[in-house]
Amino acid sequence: MVVGILAIVGYAAYSGQDIFWGGLISMLIFYIAIYYVGAITASKKTDDLKGMMLAGRGIPLWIAMFTMAATWVGGGYINGTAEQTYANGLVWAQAPWGYAISLFIGGIFYARKMRRYEFTTMLDPLEARFGKKMTGILYIPALAGEIFWSAAILTALGTTFGTILGLDSTTSIILSAIIAIGYTVVGGLWSVAYTDVLQMAIILIGLFLVLPFAFSQVGGFSAALSGYQGGMAEIGTNYASLFPPLDGWKDPSWGNYYWNWWDYALLLIFGGIPWQVYFQRVLSAKTPNTAMWLSIFAGAIAIIAAIPAALIGIIGFNVDWAALGMEAPESAAMILPYVLRFLTPEVIAAIGLGALAAAVMSSVDSSVLSASSMASWNVYRPLIKPKATPEQLKKVIKTSIILVGVAATLIALSVNSVYALWYLCSDFVYVLLFPQLTMALFFKGANKYGSMAGLAVGFILRFGGGEPVLNIPQIIPYPMVEDGVVLFPFRTLAMVCSLLTIYIVSKMTAKISPPLPLKNLKKI
Repeated sequence: MVVGILAIVGYAAYSGQDIFWGGLISMLIFYIAIYYVGAITASKKTDDLKGMMLAGRGIPLWIAMFTMAATWVGGGYINGTAEQTYANGLVWAQAPWGYAISLFIGGIFYARKMRRYEFTTMLDPLEARFGKKMTGILYIPALAGEIFWSAAILTALGTTFGTILGLDSTTSIILSAIIAIGYTVVGGLWSVAYTDVLQMAIILIGLFLVLPFAFSQVGGFSAALSGYQGGMAEIGTNYASLFPPLDGWKDPSWGNYYWNWWDYALLLIFGGIPWQVYFQRVLSAKTPNTAMWLSIFAGAIAIIAAIPAALIGIIGFNVDWAALGMEAPESAAMILPYVLRFLTPEVIAAIGLGALAAAVMSSVDSSVLSASSMASWNVYRPLIKPKATPEQLKKVIKTSIILVGVAATLIALSVNSVYALWYLCSDFVYVLLFPQLTMALFFKGANKYGSMAGLAVGFILRFGGGEPVLNIPQIIPYPMVEDGVVLFPFRTLAMVCSLLTIYIVSKMTAKISPPLPLKNLKKI
């Protein structure tokens, strides 16, 4: 902690660049507060493995719903919403309401059942139904999702630091990652929960506080909204609204993008469920009912938190940067820190930027801890060392935190768009994990052969469509290809086919591989 802060201040002092000292000092104050709450206060409750992974299953509802909301409302959520609203229209800022609906669905249908069985991780029901080896394979897409989520957070944090300190993006991301990984190793879930409560308070107050000042720079709310609607109307119908027109496929401004919009919408809704970072909070709740309500309340909070980010994107769209004597942001991902720093008084900007940096920082630990918990509990324990002691498992978690953090950093350095990473992380879990978790929980006849076949079908159909972010070319000749992008909803096709394959193959192989009951194989 001390080394990280000294590194930031030292670099800032000797870089010779124009440093926004108000934002830097504010950010450091907020970060110290988060570190103190998380590492010093909460770490006193993480002496055993259960405390580190599940907070002793004793998180009360009010803390649980804030930590659940803060899990989604991190750097990718805030920066990504502003980026997409600014660059492509509010209609393409789908993640806030998509993830909120996923929290509602997850709470009603998944949370209570998972908590009732007292599972330790999201992969436990998969291990019960499909066996240890298959679960080890399914850990890979779960890990990929968490890594891409962490990378999105680091990318957002890097752009924020870059605005505050005047650093280049690469240096900002690396420096941010070092501090975030170091903090994450210190505490367990109690630490994450306490920092998340502080994070939500900081980000809600900080971002809503800057809105009146930022709107005053673009003629007020009505003028900004009118200018935004007019500008987006030149691009396409309903681009300034939440949803496309019902007959959007007939609209020339939408065409095949209408089906692409629905593909992403379903991806975010159902792809927001099969996450360890989500179920880690569900499984830490005191009761199954608490698990359900914390998810529902968190969805409502997540929607509220997205409002200032979307409005900042609208403000940024209306700004005449040349009139302010400066160039427009080089990347749409920079719009939120730009608006905060350059359209508000220095004190307000310092609070907003400092709050955002501190809030984003505390989000990294959630995702990295989740991936590391699964690595220890569902891979190392059953496949490598079945008789591992709790202390050994804790060491594996801490080592995994560093490895996952480094992997996320490398990906963050190679992708410029926060929103691209944000979509991609849900993409993997939507296609590959959602069918597996759903069938394991709700289909008594699911077996390992169905699981293997479903995974193979989902993988082939998904990656056969290519992935520009990862430079994977298209192999399967899906229709609706425009400018090298597949607009056909092949992600949803892959998910549905995977779901059906698990069901059909499980039925066909029931005699040679009798279905296993859903039960908790090992509690902590």
